[in-house]
Amino acid sequence: DLNIMLDISYFISISYKKKEMRNIMIKKITTYITPFQLERTLHIALPDNYYETQVHYPVMYMYDGHNLFQDHDATYGKSWGLEDFLNDYDKPFIIVGIECNHEGQERLNEFSPYTFDNSYFGHINGKGEILMDWVIEELKPFIDEHYRTIPFRECTGIGGSSMGGLMALYTVIKYNMYFSKAACLSSAISMCLPQLKNELQEAFIHPDTRVYMSFGTKEVRGKKGIEFMKNNLNEIEKQFHLSGASFHLNIIKNGQHNEASWEKENKVYFDYLWK
Repeated sequence: DLNIMLDISYFISISYKKKEMRNIMIKKITTYITPFQLERTLHIALPDNYYETQVHYPVMYMYDGHNLFQDHDATYGKSWGLEDFLNDYDKPFIIVGIECNHEGQERLNEFSPYTFDNSYFGHINGKGEILMDWVIEELKPFIDEHYRTIPFRECTGIGGSSMGGLMALYTVIKYNMYFSKAACLSSAISMCLPQLKNELQEAFIHPDTRVYMSFGTKEVRGKKGIEFMKNNLNEIEKQFHLSGASFHLNIIKNGQHNEASWEKENKVYFDYLWK
């Protein structure tokens, strides 16, 4: 589609010439996850002038949508601050935040692509592949039909933290033909590193793929914990580099496992993935 191709060129070149007062729109809509037979809230952010133009926009799908934009929606009263960030950022996006399942341990089950047992969490019944098949087969087509997106993989990214970070990494590996970028913050990969490595070895990763991964030094125990995490992530990094893809590991000094820390990374991973 020529119009969409022109929009890609526009997005690459667009930058706000001066400081403007902007206020992105955040919509909450209810969707239905067919394989789980459950309703779920989507938190969708649109550029402030979305309804005044015919421009198409790139899309970031993100996990834990309720924690992304506004503190009053966030589980622990603190969000990633993405509303304020996007109001100041120099490129416009559509963000589709997928709220998690808040029932019992279902967030862990839905945000794990693998089934395994863990000494801390117990038995994890991995439903992540089922969830992502739904995203590809139902959610993404719905978003592309109802909003002015640039639907190509080059303009589609995925992001999340903790178990959501694990899912973002899994998604950019398993569903690389749909997603070219992933922001994986404080990702819970250590519980299933062998499965992820096997997934990477079997997948075709397009060379234009970009992956941002991070963890905070206060999330682990001392120097040994830092080295353990670095070694795990370096193994993942090597596999991406073998495919010619780009990978950025960011170790956050004094970073913690919470939304206040992840908020500080917003500009870093958006710049890395999209500029």
